[in-house]
Amino acid sequence: MSEERRMLVLRAIVEDYVETSEPVGSRALLDRHQLGVSAATVRNDMAALEDRGLIVAPHTSAGRVPTDAGYRAFVDALSELKPMSRAERSAIKEFLEGAVDLDDVVDRTVRLLSTLTRQVAVVQYPTLSTSTVRHVELVPMGPLRLMIVLIVGTGRVEQHVVQVPLDLESDSGRETLARVRADVNEATNGLRLRDAAGRLSGLAGQSRPADAPFVQVVVDALVDALAQERETRVTMAGTANLVRHPNDFPESIEPVLDALEQHVVLLRLLAAEGHQDAVAVRIGRENPVAGLRGTSLVTTGYEAGGDRAGGLGVLGPTRMDYPTTMSSVRAVAAYLSRVLTDR
Repeated sequence: MSEERRMLVLRAIVEDYVETSEPVGSRALLDRHQLGVSAATVRNDMAALEDRGLIVAPHTSAGRVPTDAGYRAFVDALSELKPMSRAERSAIKEFLEGAVDLDDVVDRTVRLLSTLTRQVAVVQYPTLSTSTVRHVELVPMGPLRLMIVLIVGTGRVEQHVVQVPLDLESDSGRETLARVRADVNEATNGLRLRDAAGRLSGLAGQSRPADAPFVQVVVDALVDALAQERETRVTMAGTANLVRHPNDFPESIEPVLDALEQHVVLLRLLAAEGHQDAVAVRIGRENPVAGLRGTSLVTTGYEAGGDRAGGLGVLGPTRMDYPTTMSSVRAVAAYLSRVLTDR
């Protein structure tokens, strides 16, 4: 019973400190929460929590604040996430479904997540490695130049312009182009990218001898596009939210801003997360990046067509409303998954 009560005291301290940013004393706990015990018992519980490193006195006052370990114990004890209201869910759905293309989807997602959580939001663009081929378009750019457009299942578009050994403006060139376009799409449509690359590799050998040099150029460009791991794009919004409460970063905010500028760091953190229902929370020194050890990172994965497509999350001070933030991150990931699957 005493352990259960102490966790209630810890929860109350975390909630009050997140709300007020002021150290929390025993009297404030008794005034604000129905703990059903005496002031002496609360003080004893606070002393026990302090001995375990879950709370600490920032100065000589009687108030206490949570430590990184205290926040971790609080998050681990959450039995369920705070549900979003019907109005919030409807607003998320309408906002994301109004996007016109993939860039707009990602931009809306990162702005929405920053607005909901009032933190820095980060969204990784959908990766190509688990996507499927939706369509390949071959567009003449002149007699000897061809634009190859690869459209994948997430709506992402890759474009390559190549020199070709064929006059695309001649009658025979147009016929060859139409024939190769149909063959390429028949060979790749609906396949995962890694499987599509394998199917394409033998296409030149199966084509007409006169078409083979042209087909080989197209195949080489497509295989190159399919083989490359283009997972280096992230977008971010809400950096200004970090300075809303300067006391949350009493030493300096510069290391945090420096880390955020290194997108490879953010990609490494986002890439570790899996299924969209699994919300991961890294608190303070749990973050492997030195510049982010004064922050908390709440992340999850999102999907497209049942496959993991990327990651998203928010970053802010350790004094964070974890239940609301975790709920928002999970909800936005779920709606983003739905939008990308339906596109």
